[in-house]
Order: sequence, then C-alpha cells, then structure tokens
Amino acid sequence: QVQLVESGGGSVQAGGSLRLSCVASGYTDNRESMGWFRQVPGKEREGVAAIYPGGGSSYYAASVKGRFTISQDNAENTVYLQMNNLKPEDTAMYYCAAAPGYGDSRYSWLNPARFNYWGLGTQVTVSS
Repeated sequence: QVQLVESGGGSVQAGGSLRLSCVASGYTDNRESMGWFRQVPGKEREGVAAIYPGGGSSYYAASVKGRFTISQDNAENTVYLQMNNLKPEDTAMYYCAAAPGYGDSRYSWLNPARFNYWGLGTQVTVSS
C-alpha cells in the first residue's frame, strides 16, 4: 500500500503561483508513476500532469501546458506540481495519485483509471 499526503494548496489571485507537494509513504520503490488530478463539484476528475518512471517522461493537460510543471524528488519520496500564471478556471481540489510501474496501460497517460492510490486532496482557489 502507498499512502499519499498533499499540501501546498491555498487561495491566490489570478497570475499568482503555488507549489503543491505530495509525500508518498508505505511501500514505494521509486518506480511508481505519479500524477496530479483535479476536480470541481459536479464534474469528473481530470488529469493535470503525470510523470512516469524509466526516464521521467511527463504529460500535461493542454489547459495547463506551459504553466504547470511536475517534478519529483526520489530521495524525499515527494512529487511536486509547480503552478504558475494561475487562472480562475484552475480552481479545484487537487489530488495526488500513484501507480506501480506505468499503471494500467489500458488507459491514457492522464486518465485517473490508470492510477491505484490517491491522496485526500488539497484545495486551490484562484480569484480574478
């Protein structure tokens, strides 16, 4: 089992920045896929960014590409999401997720179904 704890959410004005952190504990061998997802009430959870082992390939949703960066510190079992130039439409609960290896390959890189383990989320609110 892998436990994930997110932090770093908060309220910012449009154009501001936040850095989310996700610390993984439990069984982890630094070969997991890690992802960030977000959800607003009444909508499906959507993939924001994901990073995969074996070279650290990363994928981004079109809506955040160029503004968000996913990175990881294997020594600290931590994955980050640097969010710059935030927009009101980025307001959501942000969740960290993990999967062994490359996750369930039946699903696309940013599909939540690819991931097995989830944190409880951290709220991001962007005001205009």
